[in-house]
Formats: sequence, structure tokens, C-alpha cells
Amino acid sequence: MTTAQFLQNLLNGISIGSVYAIFALGYTLVFSILGIINFAHGAIFTLGAYFTYTLAVGEFGINGLLSGLTLDLQIPFALSLLIGSVLAGMVGVLLERLAFKPLRTRGADSLLALVSSLGVALVIVNAIQYLVGAEIYTFPSQVYGDIKPAMMFEVAGQSVVVRTVQVIIFAVCMVILTLLGYVISFTRIGKALQAVAENQTTASLLGISVDKIILVTFFMSGFLGGLAGTLVGTSFGIAGPYFGVTYGLKGLAVIVLGGLGSVPGAVLGGIVIGLAEAFVPPDYSAYKEAVAFAFLFIVLLVRPQGLLGRSMIQKV
Repeated sequence: MTTAQFLQNLLNGISIGSVYAIFALGYTLVFSILGIINFAHGAIFTLGAYFTYTLAVGEFGINGLLSGLTLDLQIPFALSLLIGSVLAGMVGVLLERLAFKPLRTRGADSLLALVSSLGVALVIVNAIQYLVGAEIYTFPSQVYGDIKPAMMFEVAGQSVVVRTVQVIIFAVCMVILTLLGYVISFTRIGKALQAVAENQTTASLLGISVDKIILVTFFMSGFLGGLAGTLVGTSFGIAGPYFGVTYGLKGLAVIVLGGLGSVPGAVLGGIVIGLAEAFVPPDYSAYKEAVAFAFLFIVLLVRPQGLLGRSMIQKV
């Protein structure tokens, strides 16, 4: 492998790895609070991409009960991304009210919550397919505005291409990670979130509204999932209603690799898996999707608690 190829793979890996990190943080936040895996997170990832596409492009017509309705909003992409992510966050809140709270109120086993979230995920993706079909939708090449499409530099006589979308994706992810870190570490909501994650009963005795903090957590999780879905969609396209399923499984691999309940671990796990996929030789690109799970298998054998986890799970 030449130096130019190494740098190209490094740039590609960091770009997609940062998106994996953002997506996996949504899993981590919910797990930190409730100790369960939200299997509907991949469906919210898909919804975020469709919401933003509808607001920014909106080329498709609506089928089913709303047959004949055509959307052509064409809102500026930055605003569409924000609104789409907020809508995904609201879906996360609705999910908590419908699929998690009733079971939590009854003191049901956490396995039932997992099954409930899986059922909601299937409802969401089938609703998307019913309304807009299973076609592949691609964001316009100029979705990020009239800016230079790519940057290029030479290393040892070979070109290294930095796609504009990669730079923007990485920048957005870094901003989100910084804001999330600040919120968790330095704000009242973040302190309350940490308290609820540590012990809900004690947090309640301290005057913290556990129910509200759980709602905030699901909103943040949905927002992150919707944002990640859009970023992937702008880079690779929206490959139908089920395109979030693969990323949902990768997100699980990321949080296990980094350490369940660990925010830094989710970030590290996302970058590691992104880099591992980027360095898969072209001749074996068909097996790229297996890399995340190969890493997961190895880590579970060597270090079951994950890269930054501990024997006793540390929550946010």
C-alpha cells in the first residue's frame, strides 16, 4: 500500500467512522438510562434521512391513504437537516411513550422492552415503504450548496481526494460530539442525566424528574439517529426503507466494541470500525460489512467489557 492510498483510506475511515460514532451514541444514551438496547434506533436513523430528503428535495409522491399528494418543499439543506433531526427526535419521544413507558410502569422484564422496540422498528420501516415505496433516493450533488466539489493533493506523485461531503460530515460530527460532551458534563440537564443513569430512585429523591429526563434522553437519541441517517444518505444515498437495518447492527457492534454505556467508547468504537472498513482491500470489498462483526467477535473473546469499558458497566 502506497502512502497516498494509506492517507485516502484514513480520510475515508475517519469520515464514515465519525457518523458511526454519532449513531452509536444514540444507543449509548438510552442504554445508560434504562439499561436496554433500543432496536428501533435503526428505523429512526432511516426516518431522519427521509425527513430531510422530503424537506430539502421532496421529489417523490405519497402513496397509500395520502395517494396523489406530491411534496416539493425545497427548504435550504441546513434547515432541512435540523428540522429532520428534530422530527426524528420527536419520533424517539413518541417511541418512549408508546413502547417503553407502559412496560416500565408495569415493571416488565427488560427483554419485553427490547421486543417492543423491535416491533416498532418493523412498523416504521413498513410504513415508510407503504407511503413512499422502496425506491433508492439520492440527494442532489449540490445539496451542501455551491461549493467546490472536492479537494485534491498529491503525495509521492499520487492523488489523494478529499470529498467535500466528507469534510462537512466530519465537521458536523465534531460539532455534535463537542456539544453533547458539553451538555452532559457542564449543564443541569447533563448532571441530571448522569444522576438518573446512576440511580433513578436516588435521583428522584433529589428532586429530579426521572420521567422528563428519560424523555430528553430519547429525544437526544432520536436526534442523533436522524442526523446520522441524513449524513449517510447524502454520502451514499437512501437505499430504501430498510437501509437503516445494517447501520443499526453496526451501531450495536460499535457500542459493544467501545464498551456498553461509555460515551468515549462509542466514539472510539465508531472510528475504529470506520477505519477497519476503509482499509479492506478492494478485492475483498464484498466482505466489508462483516468487518464490524469480526471486530465484535474478537473483542468479546479478548476483552468482553469493550475497549473503554470496565468489568462493571460504567454508565454516563
